Amino acid sequence: MEKSATDLLVQTSFTVVAVLNQAAAENDLSLTQLRVLAILRDREPRMAALAAHLGLDKSSASGLVDRAVARGLVRRSPAPDDGRAVVVSLTDAGHTLAAEVSTQIGTALAPLIGRLGPADQRRLATLLGRLLVAPDA
Repeated sequence: MEKSATDLLVQTSFTVVAVLNQAAAENDLSLTQLRVLAILRDREPRMAALAAHLGLDKSSASGLVDRAVARGLVRRSPAPDDGRAVVVSLTDAGHTLAAEVSTQIGTALAPLIGRLGPADQRRLATLLGRLLVAPDA
């Protein structure tokens, strides 16, 4: 019996989540803390936007950021246009750790992705990108 795209996507996500959990554990991070690093690699959101992106309430996100600040990975700064709002960004140590973890994840996923030739890898990247585009974008 042929599996549906949904079944295969779910199975693939389980494999990827296992790799992410392993990388997080090796770096003394939770999966959610790993997500924070990934989110902050290329953006500096306000705390409320970070919480929304993580699907957490603001107080839970604030606790995550508190722990990352204590480890020297993240900093809080006042938003330039609103002194009441807080912008969250990676420190140099945070950028370094994010890059190291990204490399670890890439290395761990390389055997899986390597089963595809270069053209299929590009096609997969295109298809996954289309899946991740917001419907209202």
